[in-house]
Amino acid sequence: MSKSIVTFISDWFSSKGWEPHGFQEEVWQAQSSLEQGLIIAPTGSGKTYAAMAETLAQAALNGAEGKNKDGVRMIWIAPIRALTKEIKLSAERMCTGFQLDWEVGIRTGDTSASEKARQRKHLPEVLITTPESLHVLMAMRDSRKRFKTLECLVVDEWHELLGTKRGVQVELASAWLRLQNPQIKVWGISATLGNPHEAMRALLGPMHKGRLIRSDWKKRIEVHSLMPSHLERLPWAGHLGLKLVDQVIDVVRNHGSTLIFTNTRSQSEIWYHKLLDSAPEFAGVLALHHSSIAKDLRDWVETALYDGELKAVVCTSSLDLGVDFRPVEAVVQIGGPKGVARFKQRAGRSGHSPHAVSKIFFVPTHGLELIEASALRDAIEEGSIEQREPLLRSFDVLIQFLCTLAVGDGFDAAEISRVIRSTHAFSSLNQEEFAWCIQFICDGGESLTAYDEYKRVTLDADSGRYVIRDRRQARRHRMSIGTIVSDQMIKVKWKRGGFIGHVEEYFVASMEPGDCFWFAGMSLEFLRIKESIVQVKRSKNPKGRIPVYLGGRLSLSSELGHALRDELDAFGKGHIRSAEMARVSPLLELQQHVSLLPSSKEVLVEQFQTNDGHHLCFYLFEGRGVHQALGMLMAYRWSQARPLSISISCNDYGFELLSDEPLKYEEVEEFKLLSSVGLMGDIQNGVNAAEMARRRFRDIAVIAGLAFQGFPGQNQGVKHLQSHSGLIFEVFREFDPDNLLFRQAYDELIDQQMEWTRLNLVIERLQKRHMRVSFPPHPTPFSFPLVVDRLREKLSSEQLEHRIKKMLAHELS
Repeated sequence: MSKSIVTFISDWFSSKGWEPHGFQEEVWQAQSSLEQGLIIAPTGSGKTYAAMAETLAQAALNGAEGKNKDGVRMIWIAPIRALTKEIKLSAERMCTGFQLDWEVGIRTGDTSASEKARQRKHLPEVLITTPESLHVLMAMRDSRKRFKTLECLVVDEWHELLGTKRGVQVELASAWLRLQNPQIKVWGISATLGNPHEAMRALLGPMHKGRLIRSDWKKRIEVHSLMPSHLERLPWAGHLGLKLVDQVIDVVRNHGSTLIFTNTRSQSEIWYHKLLDSAPEFAGVLALHHSSIAKDLRDWVETALYDGELKAVVCTSSLDLGVDFRPVEAVVQIGGPKGVARFKQRAGRSGHSPHAVSKIFFVPTHGLELIEASALRDAIEEGSIEQREPLLRSFDVLIQFLCTLAVGDGFDAAEISRVIRSTHAFSSLNQEEFAWCIQFICDGGESLTAYDEYKRVTLDADSGRYVIRDRRQARRHRMSIGTIVSDQMIKVKWKRGGFIGHVEEYFVASMEPGDCFWFAGMSLEFLRIKESIVQVKRSKNPKGRIPVYLGGRLSLSSELGHALRDELDAFGKGHIRSAEMARVSPLLELQQHVSLLPSSKEVLVEQFQTNDGHHLCFYLFEGRGVHQALGMLMAYRWSQARPLSISISCNDYGFELLSDEPLKYEEVEEFKLLSSVGLMGDIQNGVNAAEMARRRFRDIAVIAGLAFQGFPGQNQGVKHLQSHSGLIFEVFREFDPDNLLFRQAYDELIDQQMEWTRLNLVIERLQKRHMRVSFPPHPTPFSFPLVVDRLREKLSSEQLEHRIKKMLAHELS
């Protein structure tokens, strides 16, 4: 049978003028033998056809019935909505080629109400959806019956979901779907990962064996850095890179179509505005794409890009996954991507076809980022890639999952306990913890039992299943399904009603009628807020605020940090490996002249004094998260050893301690400020763990259903959510300290925000690395970005610019 399946699919490939790759044939054979596994292959290599073709071919050969007769047979989970349209086209192409009369449907948050109503009656044979939308379907009545016919579950871009709560959602959904049909095949699709076997175990669960199938085809990636003719034109600190706008314009002009990636939505708005100002001829052929823009606008951009009607699109991660835009000839990355995998993924958006070359242009936002460009190229050539660690024991997601099942057909406690334990995320769940979860969703646990709103689930005496009978509770839960919690978003509409997109509540809170802001690439005038909707009209004012979206800043990965240290080590030994290192050499030579350049086995420490106070800077190249934790740890321990006040500034390269009293490196060793002894307790005290855990608890409370973001048109404000979840946090802290959600807040703070595992490794390495202490007369090229970041928080832009010029004049004198 496996041979006939492979031959059948290969014949269709031949009819299209294609030839199957070896890994595709290997997948088809494995699937026809009912195996499960993970496919790892580069972007543009045909992973979609590899994972999808066998199920469709089997149905065609077995004479499947017509549309909506067989029930859903394949579910394809995509992490972002932008992926779904291309996957649908590929599936329909195969169905037509195989003469298979199946419907291919999409179910996401963007799906129309009429289409959702139609799907409630009959699910399509091939359903393309997101983790959240799949859980919404599981919350419907008769959901068990709907999914009995399922044969194959495919999780696309698994590396993007792994290590997130959305990934935990997928694990739970997969295990529940296996309960409905134990014969289903689960397959994942992933870009290269540093821990592929662990990623596969997380996808399939520890009880199931899997097959890891890799493509032996390597994608060729060309990395080019855009550099000014003189290094002096590149700022020593910053995050925008606008000084290189003319070179970015040249890239756009010299290629058919280009994707310009920024790391944040506000950056994308700024770059779009700047490109149009600098090259007015791009009007009409330059577009903007990010997740806060209305779906209709995003769809238009995606279609125009696919059809080759656009010269360039300024975008964020909303387009950096496997969307097949074959017309794209080049990619531009603004600023450091913070990780090798992300950079490689974005590069793969160009030259998306098999054997095509991917071309990416790196735009440094300050001088030291040129080193990052060189390090990225080396890391890609060496095959160095980050690991993605799966999340464990996310009890907020588990509680939401139990309520989802209770809203649908309900669940049997003993049966669902086995299902949950079959996942990688909850394989260590014990009976006591499971019983706590059941009690919590039924009566709010020990501390919330007096409040009716937390009594969500009841045990049905007739069926013996746990269910949610209250209609308002059920509606409220369905609207809260998901694990992406952002600050409250408010719709932006034209005065006459047309939808433009979303901005965060805090951004418009201080706006007055007549104020202008740039959004979705347009200058808009704020008119009023009416019924939680921002009403605007077009403005001719070229100036205005740009929305900044709250959220964590990306931190440099361990792999990229290692590559950076390696680049500096080579330079210190007289080896200039790349054009980027040659261009940045005057900056590094100045660093050597006024201070030191550390080798890969050294840590540079700089001690100097300015009018601001006494500075002590450490350069570890371990990422912002680790540096923040280390800075707070040292500041706390120092203040315990002797009374003094210390402020902290950090970036991906190092951190700065500043005090009005002398900070001497000798005291670091004398007071054992970097010792691993008592680390957990000192970290928690140093970072004010209670307050930071309270902030993390807000998201946990929303996911677990303790804090409700509101019905449509009645959204709760950010302050309300924060205060409401804060009150619950205090109740748990005082009366229920063993509460699993309360403990989870601290676990997330330590494991994710403070990167506890990585922090431990760094402190362990510090004991073995030599500390090189330097005493420069003033801030150095390495310390300059740290000083500027600290000043940016308390000075106006004009004051900051004046200070920077003064510092640079002193530096270069």
